[in-house]
Amino acid sequence: MNFVKHSNLEGLHAFLSPSKYHWINYSDDKMIEAFSKYQASLKGTQLHEFAAQCIRLGQKLPKSQKTLNMYVNDGIGYKMTPEQILYYSPNCFGTADTIAFRKNFLRIHDLKTGENPTHMEQLMVYAALFCLEYRVKPVDIEIELRIYQNDEVLVHNPTVADILPIMDKIITFDKIINRIREEEEG
Repeated sequence: MNFVKHSNLEGLHAFLSPSKYHWINYSDDKMIEAFSKYQASLKGTQLHEFAAQCIRLGQKLPKSQKTLNMYVNDGIGYKMTPEQILYYSPNCFGTADTIAFRKNFLRIHDLKTGENPTHMEQLMVYAALFCLEYRVKPVDIEIELRIYQNDEVLVHNPTVADILPIMDKIITFDKIINRIREEEEG
């Protein structure tokens, strides 16, 4: 038998994929809900790409209280870098939506396009990763974290007592993971 080559689909996954087979047990309503969440996720990815491009190009959006407009305009106004990877090790890294560090002031902003409640812990992990990667002591800097969601801006100024334990956990857990990997290889 000569199978049909679907080279245009290689590496992709369908929404109704066999590898995510749980959908076979969904009701019509559950499938509609799941697909709506999937589409919202795709839209969120596109909005992040659009926002990053606007910030890179310095293209401000009309001034308004809309989440995307505030996020983009603040990113440009604070001369931030969009989509910056912060790296500690292959076990711990992530991409900050926008980040800036000037005059011992670390600023990290996060664009949330979904409606689920957000958690500032994600941004505190980015701050900890920044400190580890760039060998900056949190006691020597000021930090401002912002989450843009639902036409609001949540602002948090974490303390050393917030960031240092996260840094310690990253270091400790990274060592544990590396030890497990060495034991599995050896």
